[in-house]
Amino acid sequence: MHGITDWLASGSGLMVYAVVGGLVFCEDALFFGFVLPGETAVVLGGVIANQGRVSVYWLCAVVVFAAVLGDSVGYEVGRRLGPRILDAKGLRSHRERIGKAQDLIRRRGPVAVFLGRFIAFFRALMPALAGISRMPYRVFLAFNALGGLVWGVGFTLLGYFAGTAYKRIEHVAGTAVAATVAGVVVIALIVWHIRRRRRTGESDH
Repeated sequence: MHGITDWLASGSGLMVYAVVGGLVFCEDALFFGFVLPGETAVVLGGVIANQGRVSVYWLCAVVVFAAVLGDSVGYEVGRRLGPRILDAKGLRSHRERIGKAQDLIRRRGPVAVFLGRFIAFFRALMPALAGISRMPYRVFLAFNALGGLVWGVGFTLLGYFAGTAYKRIEHVAGTAVAATVAGVVVIALIVWHIRRRRRTGESDH
């Protein structure tokens, strides 16, 4: 993933749209989210848009379209192939999390499609599970589109405004201070994520 983000960061124009959109689509349609988290590319795309190399409006549109289309393909894969896709080699080590995703879709139905959009593992798997469960496509599409819109615009703008904040700090205090602040923010986000996962694990027990 590091090589792809470096390549994306050095690109511009159509290549940025294509790479970001492609990663988002593949994450949802082909279960690539386990190794290529699409939201990383979306946030980085937002930062690039802040630099003026692409339009933030067009980037939002590309991300939302790729998310909705990718989920629709994932849904169709699940509907056509059924539960046997869960026995795929790459999924065998994720039995526990797959079980949690299945439980979520049983309890929450189409709402799980919306909620799953904001959790990396569920984002890659939920469309196929909706197809396996034979959720009506029109219902799936409605919640999928809503989740794709909120997630796509939200994470694109997160990257965009993060770029704005960095430039302001750099202008006032210099590059070193800006980099330090950025590092502190990243560490704080990591600590928050670890604590949230621990709380989630404790609540499961």
